[in-house]
Amino acid sequence: MNRPILLNSCARAATSAEARFRINVPIAPSRGTRVVALDAGAERVVRRVAEQPWATARFFVCKSPTLLAQSNGEVADVGLLSTHGFESRLSLELAGADVAMMVASTDDGAYAARAIGDACTLRGTMTAGVVLAGGRDAGETVSALRPHARVLLVTYDEQDVSELLTALRA
Repeated sequence: MNRPILLNSCARAATSAEARFRINVPIAPSRGTRVVALDAGAERVVRRVAEQPWATARFFVCKSPTLLAQSNGEVADVGLLSTHGFESRLSLELAGADVAMMVASTDDGAYAARAIGDACTLRGTMTAGVVLAGGRDAGETVSALRPHARVLLVTYDEQDVSELLTALRA
């Protein structure tokens, strides 16, 4: 006679030896996400998005890319300002990051996008880019992001920034 399999059957079937391998604590979010606004238009969007509840995301505004070394193959480091007003450097922030997401609305941040993308590529950090195309020219920024970003979204809807962060489990 076949009996129905109940939802908790597997839990009852486990022996005490098997039970010791169970994880009995909540699983923490697995992604340390850094979000960087590359220009003034993107900064306004990133500041609004930063007000939402996020598990591990940190939000920054790109201050200025500065060259660390000119001839030894190092990439440019980038000065960052958190949405809370604290200064930091990209090299420090990427140390605990699994994902770096850049947000742009114009070509003003193309150089910074290239520098951040290079730094992420060297560290093996996944990179995503959102370009808010609202009728402005951002082709240079898109070109700077393209070689590095696994996810590159050109959109007119700033809500897509939140949607992408949710998809990345930020």
